[in-house]
Amino acid sequence: MTRIAFIGGGNMARSLIGGLIKTGVAAANLRVAEPLAQAREALGREFGLATYADNRQAVADADVLVLAVKPQVMPAIYAELRDTLQRNRPLLISIAAGVRIDQLERWFGNLLPIVRCMPNTPALIGAGATGLCANLRVTPPQREQAQHILDAVGVTRWIQDEAQMDTVTALSGSGPAYFFAIVEALEDAAVAQGLPRDTARILATQTCLGAGRMLVESNEAPSVLRQRVTSPHGTTQAALESFAADQLPRVVARAVAAATRRGAELADALDKD
Repeated sequence: MTRIAFIGGGNMARSLIGGLIKTGVAAANLRVAEPLAQAREALGREFGLATYADNRQAVADADVLVLAVKPQVMPAIYAELRDTLQRNRPLLISIAAGVRIDQLERWFGNLLPIVRCMPNTPALIGAGATGLCANLRVTPPQREQAQHILDAVGVTRWIQDEAQMDTVTALSGSGPAYFFAIVEALEDAAVAQGLPRDTARILATQTCLGAGRMLVESNEAPSVLRQRVTSPHGTTQAALESFAADQLPRVVARAVAAATRRGAELADALDKD
C-alpha cells in the first residue's frame, strides 16, 4: 500500500486525511509531522495515525509526501528534508499557495516527481475545487495517486501550462472570498430595504446554496440558468440591467486579473528570500 506522509497538520491536511480515510485508505498508511504537540495529539486521537514532531521521521519511508505548509516555512523544510528526499525520491505534492514547480525543484532537487496543487477552503467540507500541474518526472500512476488524494476533498482539474496556476489561484483559490463578499452585499442590500438582518442572511445564504447546487447538478451553463430566471421586463431583468450599467463583468475581470498578478508577485518574492 502507498505510504503517504504529510508535513504540516493544519486544516487542509486534516481535510485530506479525513477524505482519504473515507475513501478506504488505511490510517496505518498515513503519517503526519506537526510541530505543535496539542495538534499532534488531536490528529492521533481523531484519525488513529502515527504523528511525529520530527519531519525526517515522518518521511523516512514515504512513497508520497504532501507539503501542507505555508510558503514562508519552505526554507526550513527543504533544509531539513532535501537529503532524505534525494535518496528516496517520493512523489512530492505541494499545496503551498503560489510556490512554483521550478522553485520546488531547486529547493528539494530536480530529480523528484513533483505535483503542484491549488485547493481552496471548501475542501474543508469536502466541496473543494483543485487545480493540479506536474513536472515531467511524474509518471501516469503518480498522476493518478495525486488526483486520488485531492479528489478526496472535491473536484480536480489538471492544468497543462503551469503559468495558468496563478489564474486558478485567482479563480477557485480566492473565489470563495468573492462569493462571501457578494452574499454579504446581498444581505446588506436587503437590510437597507427593510428586512431584518437574520432574515436577510438566511434568505441570501440559502438562495446562493440553491443556485450553486443547480449549477452543479443541472450541468447547464450559468448563462442558460440565468436566462431561465429572467422574465422580460420583470424584477430579475431590472436587477441584471443595473449590474450591466455598473459593468459587473468588467469589475469581476479586473478583480481576477489583480489576484492573478499578485499570485505571480508572491512567487517571485520567494526567489528573493
